[in-house]
Amino acid sequence: MKLGIPNLFRSLWSLAALGALLAGCGTPSPTASLRLNQIQVIGSHNSYHQRAHDSLLKLIAKTSAQAAQDLDYTHRPLPEQFSRLGVRQIELDCLADPEGGRYAQPLGIAKVVGAGLPPVPPADPEGKLRQPGIKVMHVPDIDFGTSALTLVDGLQQVRKWSGEHPRHVPIFILLELKEDSLGPNFTQVLPFDERELANLEREILSVFPRREILTPDDVRGGAKTLPEALRQRGWPLLDAVRGRVMFGMDNEGTVRDRYLEGHAALEGRLLFVSVPATNPAAAWMKRNDPVRDFDEVQALVRSGFLVRTRADSGPEQARKNDARQRDRALASGAQFVSTDYAEPEARLSPYCVKLDAGNVARSNPVNGPSHPNGRDLE
Repeated sequence: MKLGIPNLFRSLWSLAALGALLAGCGTPSPTASLRLNQIQVIGSHNSYHQRAHDSLLKLIAKTSAQAAQDLDYTHRPLPEQFSRLGVRQIELDCLADPEGGRYAQPLGIAKVVGAGLPPVPPADPEGKLRQPGIKVMHVPDIDFGTSALTLVDGLQQVRKWSGEHPRHVPIFILLELKEDSLGPNFTQVLPFDERELANLEREILSVFPRREILTPDDVRGGAKTLPEALRQRGWPLLDAVRGRVMFGMDNEGTVRDRYLEGHAALEGRLLFVSVPATNPAAAWMKRNDPVRDFDEVQALVRSGFLVRTRADSGPEQARKNDARQRDRALASGAQFVSTDYAEPEARLSPYCVKLDAGNVARSNPVNGPSHPNGRDLE
């Protein structure tokens, strides 16, 4: 019997589940029937971020004490976030640098010297910022501390860890493509035009083979649009996509629309994008305010979409040990709950964001099945 395209893709998901069953010597996996959208994990916001040098923070505070306070945080290196904190969603801020060297001499370093403050140590002793390729940092010139100087560096860290932990639930890598500069007297950030968007995908594929990435094409299968695919067969089974990564674009607006040109349903693209639920490309979306958007997030999750939300926005919640936004985020059913505090910051309060019993992945509170004793689904 010949299989039509939609039936073929259904069969592939079924074969993957059968493979997982056979690998367990006939004992069904406790997650054998669970789909990717039926779990919840913790993510980190600006996952590469390293606290700026004291002199830079003092310089920033002269202009805005609040800005200096907001930038006063550090994340562990990516592999430690995965192993020690159970993070399974990360965010990398990307800056185009096709010629190399654009961000190699941060203006803030010279400003510190001019202000008579203690000098800032070199940010790039190996000269990686001088090489062509996408760079990873928060704000050029003033807040450039990073545990991954380049996108390729960051992705290599993820892939190495993934290869050492092949049964992990998929890691969602959110990319924010930055195009704005601080002002005319600062380093000018380049746009992600068609050429740079193509380069972005080339850099991703230079680290991850396509088979290790869960792409929009994989989810859409033979359907015309992603929402249609989600209605017809849903997200893949969790056990069929363990050990893989998936990519999303944080941007909404011009850059996202540029990425969708000629790829209305993300045909051939690597990244998912956040669009309205009726858009042909709709599968994942971000709703960063789980208090204001609580009902909408739950409705989107019940409709089969993946959602990313934030448990905190800056250090305010941690400074006040205020768990209200965190608790709403976790209860919303958003599959990815992002935070700057996957562990407590002792200088601030006991506030942190984690799942019960230290689990890495739990059954989604909105659309997931009940699991006794709060089973860790990774």
